[in-house]
Amino acid sequence: MCGRFQLTVPVEFITRLFSAGFSGEPYPPRYNIAPTQPVHVVFHGHDGRELGLMRWQFLPGWVKDPKKFPFIINARSESAVEKPAFRNAVRRRRAVLPATAFYEWETTENGKRPVMFTPVGDEVIALAAIWETWSGPDGEEMDGVAILTGTAEGEPARYHDRMPLTVPLERLEGWLDPLIDDGDEALRLTDKRGYTARPVSKLLSNARNEGAGLLNAEDEVPEPAPPPKDAAQGSLF
Repeated sequence: MCGRFQLTVPVEFITRLFSAGFSGEPYPPRYNIAPTQPVHVVFHGHDGRELGLMRWQFLPGWVKDPKKFPFIINARSESAVEKPAFRNAVRRRRAVLPATAFYEWETTENGKRPVMFTPVGDEVIALAAIWETWSGPDGEEMDGVAILTGTAEGEPARYHDRMPLTVPLERLEGWLDPLIDDGDEALRLTDKRGYTARPVSKLLSNARNEGAGLLNAEDEVPEPAPPPKDAAQGSLF
């Protein structure tokens, strides 16, 4: 499972690292990327390798009514090649999501607490993903993406039985190549990175919360300092 991640490096760093074109606006550091939000995706586009925005929610093109289809943000790599929802995307529409860390939740005596997993040795990882364009009956379109997962190993296995797969940069060309239409062959290009783990603020559990302060292991938002006792009363403006 991978239900939250972060991307805190500038877009210029990402385009250089992944040799991808980008025509969008720069983005601020994002510490709490959640499902259904726009996410930055590296994929093989019309002009080669591109960095673009997609919705973190996967909908196969043949779905008639999204409200009647399961909500999908992850795809199990062990069965993706056979599943009707994923098999075409695994063969022809593979991508990666740049990330600087991902999160899982551990159960403690004080409730669930988010834990941040930071890759060992690299500042940015490439989360293995698949994407699809869904077209609605009224002409609307949505490019949606799902993160591929595998059985958890190493530090992530202490907190969850699943973890996101990643694609090493030296294998990225093959992973993104739409001419490699063998899903099993493509999945052999993925791996499972090593990570360090540490708890972060419970405020991260709310998708509306954002900012570097979420990386603190504090549970409460600090109260603002009270005004001096002799401060003037009334409006400041």
